[in-house]
Amino acid sequence: MSEQTAGPERRYRLLRVSLDRFGCEPRALDDKQQKQAERIVARQLEIEEAVLRSPEAIGVVIPESQVRHAWKSIGERYEDEAALSMALEHQGLDVEGVSNLLARELKVEAVLERISTGAPEISDTDVSLYYFSHIEQFDRPETRRARHILLTINPEFPENTREASRTRIQAIAHRLGNKPERFAEQAMKHSECPTSLQGGTLGDVKRGTLYPQLEDCLFGLKEGEISPTVESPMGFHLMLCEAITPSGRMPLEEVLPRLRDWLQSRQRQARQRQWLETLLEKSAPLEELAHG
Repeated sequence: MSEQTAGPERRYRLLRVSLDRFGCEPRALDDKQQKQAERIVARQLEIEEAVLRSPEAIGVVIPESQVRHAWKSIGERYEDEAALSMALEHQGLDVEGVSNLLARELKVEAVLERISTGAPEISDTDVSLYYFSHIEQFDRPETRRARHILLTINPEFPENTREASRTRIQAIAHRLGNKPERFAEQAMKHSECPTSLQGGTLGDVKRGTLYPQLEDCLFGLKEGEISPTVESPMGFHLMLCEAITPSGRMPLEEVLPRLRDWLQSRQRQARQRQWLETLLEKSAPLEELAHG
């Protein structure tokens, strides 16, 4: 089915799936992406129809303010209103039609939320049981809170030839000496990495996330120590180790609130999934009868 002959619900869904899954409009999808998007859309529409026909959907009303908020989130994907209007027009959609489809989509979400509210509350005992049954998940690797200064190598620019970059970073290292408190300032002034805007911060780094040269350097530093010049495929670096968090196991008290929220969310999703499966099983025979 082409975009032109598809109904507005399908065209709208295809636009949303294309943006959410592939980061582009439907016209930019290749054949493989198009087929994948259409399968997702078909399943979404099947679920949507079943949910809206269910007894649980009766009495669910979506406030206009909620639709406006959803509109805003869609508009933020485009440069301006003209670009949004052009995208809608290309899909054969208009503002009023999409507003109705958004309200429909939000109603489905509200019904599913209503279903999940009946899920039992997760107790501290449930959390503890999961924690001790999956204890290895709570092992924390050693991390280093780090900053760096980068000078790139690019022979096309006199100040970034190999020798020029090396000379410049050695001058920065000399200015820093043993003064880690000046590192962020020097990173903001001289680093050619986007992290310069945050004083060169790399955050809490674990092994396996940096170039091997940088990782070996960083994990060989003491807390508060600045590295000698180190070279990576990106160029020349200076590294600062601000803090060391040793490896260990996160205690139950530390993970309990987030773990409870995660388990509760998982239980709510399981309840929704079970309800949907039952709903779709009931609707399938009716559709077969209608098309028989």
